[in-house]
Amino acid sequence: MSGHSKWSTIKRKKGAQDAKRSQLFAKLLRAVEVAAREGGPSVEGNMTLASAVDKARESSVPWDNIERAIKRGSGAEAGAARYDEALYEGYGPGGVAILVEALTDNRNRTGQEVRHAFTHGGGNLGEQGSVAWMFNRRGLVEVEKSTAPTEERILEIIVEAGADDLTDAGEQWEIVTEPETLRPVRQALEQAGVPVASADLTMLPQSTVPIGADKAASVLRLIESLEELEDVQAVHANFDIPDEVLAEVG
Repeated sequence: MSGHSKWSTIKRKKGAQDAKRSQLFAKLLRAVEVAAREGGPSVEGNMTLASAVDKARESSVPWDNIERAIKRGSGAEAGAARYDEALYEGYGPGGVAILVEALTDNRNRTGQEVRHAFTHGGGNLGEQGSVAWMFNRRGLVEVEKSTAPTEERILEIIVEAGADDLTDAGEQWEIVTEPETLRPVRQALEQAGVPVASADLTMLPQSTVPIGADKAASVLRLIESLEELEDVQAVHANFDIPDEVLAEVG
């Protein structure tokens, strides 16, 4: 499990502050709206929409809000802004590769904000293609060991559902899938009574960059400053910070 995945797990456990909750809801609903616009309003027939809806529900976004976002995206309800997907690539302290996914109605504004965050955080924004090749689009499911059955039982469930890999990630099991099998794997686990901590389409790094205590805090500050930008949907990075250092700076 990459250090970035570990850090995401730590943040999820800490919980979102109320001040950031409305911003999170807005981002999640924007992703639902764009997915419905691009691939249609059927959750069963639109893999990206299914993932966006599941992620919104995990964060307790009201179902009425999700339904309205789907309707706006599909043109069934007025008030839809035109959001475009944008991908930004760059490097952080220690040579960490960073991939930023955004949904924006103003590429100039978003590009300037992302560039400023990189520069202020001790990194630099790169050219298109400079970083993306280091990542693969995959499904990632996390199951807490404290609520999970045996490893053999989990393997039995996920292999039958089409998962690719199961990794021991400390307090969690990390399950990697192809994008199209993310939802079937999640559903198979839930139908078997296995609670799912998170399930998301993500970009997994092909390799990681070890980061020590001297640069860990600055790397995490840059990641968080990018994540807090209004138009940014997800930030992916290939850092690997030791658990004891993550615990200290986190």
